[in-house]
Amino acid sequence: MNEISRSEELSLSGAALRGAPWKAAAIGGGAISLASFGMGAITGDADLTWALSLGISLFTLIAAIGAVSKPDVGDRTTRQARLWALKHPWKFALLPAGVTAVLSYPVQLVLDGEGVFGAAWDAMWHGALVYLIVGIIGVTMKGRARSSQ
Repeated sequence: MNEISRSEELSLSGAALRGAPWKAAAIGGGAISLASFGMGAITGDADLTWALSLGISLFTLIAAIGAVSKPDVGDRTTRQARLWALKHPWKFALLPAGVTAVLSYPVQLVLDGEGVFGAAWDAMWHGALVYLIVGIIGVTMKGRARSSQ
């Protein structure tokens, strides 16, 4: 049997994210948050909660996609984890989606004023969108796993 547990899958996802472009992800997420809030301020419809949640989502997207885009870079463990992530894109996408939901929840709770359940609902939707985007892009990048073996 070649089955691995859910905790082992999360460990592999975390190992695949090791060496992700965190600096580019932080700059990209911050720039999008600033641009979104700035455009809202110019048009008179500024929403800090939306801008921060958008930046968090983009941060995790850039990190996740950047990590698996170069499966042949890094040490042996990282390379193997990235190959696993490319072979199992939907399982890999769970970790970035969870990170997005966890980081978005306090923003929604504190700044949006929708209450505990409203904030959880909004954070879950942000995580679900990240899951869908990372999964789809992971499926399209599966060829990189075959070419780097």
